[in-house]
Amino acid sequence: MEPFEDRDIVVVDLGFGDAGKGATVDWLCSDQADLDVAAVVRFNGGAQAAHNVTVGERHHTFSQFGSGTLSGVPTFLSRFVLVEPIALAREARALEALGVRNPFDLIRIDARALLTTPIHVAANRAREDARGGNRHGSCGKGIGETAAYALEVANAPTVGDCLRPDSLRRKLSALATFHDPMIAESRHGFPPIDDMVDMYTEFAAVVDITGPDALGAIGADGRLVFEGAQGVLLDEWRGFHPHTTWSTVEPSNARAMIDQLGRGSYILGVTRTYMTRHGAGPFPTEDPALAKVLPEEHNGTGEYQGEFRIGHLDELLLRYAIEVSGGVDGLALTHLDAMDRGLTAGIPIHGVQEYEGWRSLPVGQWKDLDHQQALTDALQAVAVVPKGIPTDREGFAGYLGQEMGVPVVLTADGPDRADRREWSPVPA
Repeated sequence: MEPFEDRDIVVVDLGFGDAGKGATVDWLCSDQADLDVAAVVRFNGGAQAAHNVTVGERHHTFSQFGSGTLSGVPTFLSRFVLVEPIALAREARALEALGVRNPFDLIRIDARALLTTPIHVAANRAREDARGGNRHGSCGKGIGETAAYALEVANAPTVGDCLRPDSLRRKLSALATFHDPMIAESRHGFPPIDDMVDMYTEFAAVVDITGPDALGAIGADGRLVFEGAQGVLLDEWRGFHPHTTWSTVEPSNARAMIDQLGRGSYILGVTRTYMTRHGAGPFPTEDPALAKVLPEEHNGTGEYQGEFRIGHLDELLLRYAIEVSGGVDGLALTHLDAMDRGLTAGIPIHGVQEYEGWRSLPVGQWKDLDHQQALTDALQAVAVVPKGIPTDREGFAGYLGQEMGVPVVLTADGPDRADRREWSPVPA
């Protein structure tokens, strides 16, 4: 595809997640795009990711495997990913059922990646339960506990420890002791340490655990597609605290890896024609009426995630996401078919002119959580001044590109790979 030239592509969600990253990565890795992709590199998040890909009769929700797997494109889980082997094995079985032969042959993992265990999961759920009605929002998969423990304890378990059973046993025992005060009083538990060590030893025997130079060797075979998880508006330092993920979602880590390889990057921002988010947190354009006319087949209410919420397009949030991402080179615009459904139901999707006099969100210093908390407080109560936007697909794509100052290069008007295509404005 001409816009990408010979650069590696970084796919990043500009919302609160669920914008269509997985389906976009699937298309980029398919014969339709003809981009000669050597591997999909995951650069953040972990087992809480849920990237839906539909190819004809086949559907899979990708969690840790890269979304190019149905096209046979290998996955590299970088050191920035939090790896959960039990969930990974479960996902491999699901992929085998879809006809993917030997899925573990398609995955390599950086030994430095943090290991998410049942102990982290139990602590995560116990902590969120204890918050009662003041939940921060969580998938209940142990991601925050994995990251937080590694910040507090220098000797946190890593994927590389699966190759060293004695070391792993010591680290798991220390982890269990650390979290015992919280887990002991909860309804959650975890398997015996020895059982976990046996399981992780078996895991290490069937996956390729690599050293720090592996990415360079993988990239020598062709273009890399970097697949992000969650959305920039949930970023640990740029999202709206405390309703965030313990992960750097904006593309700085992906850029750093590409720079280290001495290659060029193309940042592809993904957005729906409207906004969505799971669970607690500010959502200025939320409109329950839209949820009734825009059904969500693969997103619903989760015990820890909370309900799936839908709202109108928010140009202010999109501009903010682009700015804190250090800019993007192009946009992938998904769910164009929603424009028609909204019109048919008499609830057209609108945009945002401003928030009570704000025409933009102020960007603070990186890691300034007081600033992010102030944004959260303001967005929880802000009034939105709506703005009419084009309701035809061609006009909407042109409008969004002009408003964001970034060209729309891909569009999707349905969930299937076949519904995705390159986009360029119709000449006047």
